[in-house]
Amino acid sequence: MMKTRTNQHPKTVSQRQPAKLWQLRLYVAGQTPKSLTAFGNLKQICENHLKGRYRIQVIDLLAQPHLSIGDQILAIPTLVRKLPQPMRKIIGDLSNTERVLVGLDLRAAA
Repeated sequence: MMKTRTNQHPKTVSQRQPAKLWQLRLYVAGQTPKSLTAFGNLKQICENHLKGRYRIQVIDLLAQPHLSIGDQILAIPTLVRKLPQPMRKIIGDLSNTERVLVGLDLRAAA
């Protein structure tokens, strides 16, 4: 019996199902230390866990207060995950990385 050999290469990342694009909104009030910390923490988390698959929109509510209505923002800074669904919100400076990862559904709750 003769065996036929085929060259089957594992699928590369680009051939797999397309990666989800994460759309994140960070609501802040000016460039306060807490707002800057939240942005820095978010950027670091995204680079470590979503590299190349995220978009961050920073919304300054001092400049555009009317934008808080759509996402029902009650406190700042607030991070809103628009995509992937369902929408999620995390309030604070995002310094607790574990809490942020669980809140974004990037890691299961312990």
